[in-house]
Amino acid sequence: MSTIASLPLFHQIDGQQVLVLGDGPAAEPKRRLVERAGGVIVDDLARAVDEGVRLAFIAYDDARACEVAAINARCAGMLVNVVDRPELCDFTTPSILDRDPLLIAVGTGGASAGLAKHVRLRLERALPASLGLLAKGLEAARPALRKRFPDGADRRRVVDAALREGAVLDPLDPQSFQRVDAWLAGSQTAQSGAVFDLTLASADPEDLTLRQARLLGEADVLLLDGDVPPAILARARADAARLVWDATETPKLAGLEGVKTGSGATETGSGAIKQGSNPASGATGQASSDTAPGLTLILRWRPAPPIVG
Repeated sequence: MSTIASLPLFHQIDGQQVLVLGDGPAAEPKRRLVERAGGVIVDDLARAVDEGVRLAFIAYDDARACEVAAINARCAGMLVNVVDRPELCDFTTPSILDRDPLLIAVGTGGASAGLAKHVRLRLERALPASLGLLAKGLEAARPALRKRFPDGADRRRVVDAALREGAVLDPLDPQSFQRVDAWLAGSQTAQSGAVFDLTLASADPEDLTLRQARLLGEADVLLLDGDVPPAILARARADAARLVWDATETPKLAGLEGVKTGSGATETGSGAIKQGSNPASGATGQASSDTAPGLTLILRWRPAPPIVG
């Protein structure tokens, strides 16, 4: 399984107390960050312990004072960030791109704040300022979408189709937010039962085509034929169901109920519509429209043989 250096989380601190210790140029940015997120700053460790504060930023100039304060705060049950001391941190703060309510956090686990900043600056230029308005429009559309598409997987597929590159709500189009109401009133339908068959020869996710990367990001079910590299699987949705391909029997999928077999109209990897059979049978690019709850990818790992001589 592909690993990540830390678990990225967005912590709601509006109205909550947060301990910030220290003065000067190291502590001030942390105070501004806490205040920007609606937190209430506490600057006394004993008070923070007594009042059950859960987050602490420590920014003393003295290294030993930072170490002592970090130990005391952690022993009191706080999650601790010590400025410029990643080895003492329970969490680190990323470089933030704000398109309220959309936030993009770029972090390096404390390896290089400068690198995170410059990646964020590049993204700042690429992402339109109106992206937050698109997020708010989609939030306002949620009740109507829930009513029209009660099934969560159906809603996700409809939204995915609208947000694809060049589609009606393309996130990189500065005018997309103006089309949310018209899109919601349109005749979009949730497509289900599509099956795509992908053969992969490289373990480097950078070698994926744009189409392959998009399908990995949208698939509901992955059928794995061979030891598909973890770096490739990391590009798939974290909640996508994963089955081991078996050409002789129906794959068994832990945690997914209602998987059916049968035949019917299906969509192959090339986009053609065919009458096909259950994908568990091993028939390439064919599956029942009711076999899977949504988009299914058959991922076949066929690495190129090493060059000899």
